[in-house]
Amino acid sequence: MVVGGGIGGLTVAALLAARGVDVCLLEREPRVGGCAASFDKFGFSFEQGYGLYAGWQPNEIHDRVFSELPVAAPEVRLLEPSYVVRLPDQSEIALAGDTEQFEESLRRSFPECAEKAVGFYRKLAPLSAALRRALQRTPDFLSASRSRRAYSLLLEGRFGAEILKSGHQSILQHLDGASSRFRRFLDVQLQALAQATSAELGYLHAALALSTPREGMFAIHGGASLLANSLADSIVQSGGKIRLDTPVLRISYDSRGAARGVDLLSGETVTASKAIVSNLTIWDTYGKLVGLTRTPTYIRKQLSGLRGWGAYLLYLSVDEDAAASLGSDHVLALTDWQQGQEYDPETNQLLFATAPSWDPRAPAGKRALTVHAFTDVAEWFTFHKDETELEQRDQQILELCWGRLHSAMPELGSSVEVIDTATPRTFYDLTRRKLGMVGSIGPTRASFWLSEPSYATSLPNVFIVSDTTYPGGIAGLTRSALVLANQLTRK
Repeated sequence: MVVGGGIGGLTVAALLAARGVDVCLLEREPRVGGCAASFDKFGFSFEQGYGLYAGWQPNEIHDRVFSELPVAAPEVRLLEPSYVVRLPDQSEIALAGDTEQFEESLRRSFPECAEKAVGFYRKLAPLSAALRRALQRTPDFLSASRSRRAYSLLLEGRFGAEILKSGHQSILQHLDGASSRFRRFLDVQLQALAQATSAELGYLHAALALSTPREGMFAIHGGASLLANSLADSIVQSGGKIRLDTPVLRISYDSRGAARGVDLLSGETVTASKAIVSNLTIWDTYGKLVGLTRTPTYIRKQLSGLRGWGAYLLYLSVDEDAAASLGSDHVLALTDWQQGQEYDPETNQLLFATAPSWDPRAPAGKRALTVHAFTDVAEWFTFHKDETELEQRDQQILELCWGRLHSAMPELGSSVEVIDTATPRTFYDLTRRKLGMVGSIGPTRASFWLSEPSYATSLPNVFIVSDTTYPGGIAGLTRSALVLANQLTRK
C-alpha cells in the first residue's frame, strides 16, 4: 500500500509493480503528481517547481529506474546553460559546462578573491564527480556503514579518502579567504537548490548542489507532471492499482497494535499484507498516518525542531520575444549583497523559470513563466482571521514581488502579465503538506550521512519515501524510492 501519489510514491510503486509485487497507490486528489502537478489556466500550463532536473544523463538515477519499467522515459533536453545568476549590479554568471568561460566570469565578477573563487570550484568538481559515481554504484550510500562507504569509494582513490574526511565538514571551512560577495553568489544557489545557505550547509551536500548545474541540468517536455503521468502509466501496465479521489485518514491497527492497512475517509479499510509506504512529509507521516499517540516521544521532539520553507509563486504570461532575449530560460536573481548581515532569501532572491521555446505551454506568441520567491509559512497560517485578510496578504506580497521582479529583470517591461499566484495556503489545500511547506527540510552538517535508512519509521512494516527525509530534489527522491524498492524486494 502506497499512500500519496507524488513523485516518490509513484516511483516506488512503479518499481515494485514492475518487479511483480501487488501494489495499490492511494491519492486524495483527482490526479497524481502532488507538488509536481502542473497548474493550468487560460491556455497556459505552469510548472510549480523550478523546471530544472538533474540525474538524466546515461547511467544516472532516472535512466536506472526507467530501465526496469515498461514505459519510455519522458523526453528531456539538456539546458545550456542550466541557469544564469544575475547579480545586484545586473551582471550575470552562466552556470554552464564551459569551464574556461565560467572561470573567466568568476574572475570578472569577484576580482577581490578571483583565485580563491576559481580554486573553490576546481576542488569541488572532481570531488562531487566521485561522490556521484559512488551513489550510482551504491544507491544507499548515504546511510551505509562507514566500512561499506569506504569499500564503495576504493575506486575513487584520493578523492574517495577526501569524501570520507569531509563528511562532517562545513562549507565555511573551505571558504576561508573568500569575499562576502562570492559567498552571496553561493548562498543564492544553495538556497534554491538545497534550501540552506553556506552558514548552514555541510561541504559534501554543498558540493553536490553547486556542481549539479555545471554537470548539466535538463528540462522535461511537459514538465514534472509528465514524469508523474509516465510513472502512473507504468504502475497500471505492470498490474498495479491506482485509486484517485481516495483520502486516507490513518493507519489501521490490529488487536496487537501492528499496522495492518489504512482507514479511508469513506469508512473503508484497505489492508496491506507486506508493507505500507507513506509518500507524505515526515510530519504528516507521524501526525496523520501513524498518529501522535503511537509516535515515540523522541521522534515528536525531533519533528518539533524541523523547519522548511514555503513558496510564493507568480504565474505569468511573457511575450515570446522578451523570453527569447534572456540569457537563459532560468534566471536566479540576487537582488542585494546583504554584506555584514545574515542572508535573508525572502527579500533577496527570485528565480525566473520560463518554459522552453520548444515547449512553450502557452498560446501562440506567449510563454509560461513562473517566478519563485521564498516565504515564511507561519505568516500564512497565523496572521489572518478570515479569507479577506489572506487575500490582502496575497496582494501585498504580489505588489512587493512585482516591484522586485521589474527591478531584477527590467528588460521584461510590460511584456509580463499576471495569470495567478500561489501561496503556502495554496500548497496546503493541494497536498495537505504541513503548513504548505514545499521542498526538503533545511539540512545541517550532521545530516549528510544519514543515521539510518531514509525509509525507516518507528513501525517495522511502515516506510516513508519523502523529500523531507532525503536530500537532492526529484533526483534524490527517485534514488530514495529505488533504495526502498530494493529493500522491500531484497534486491
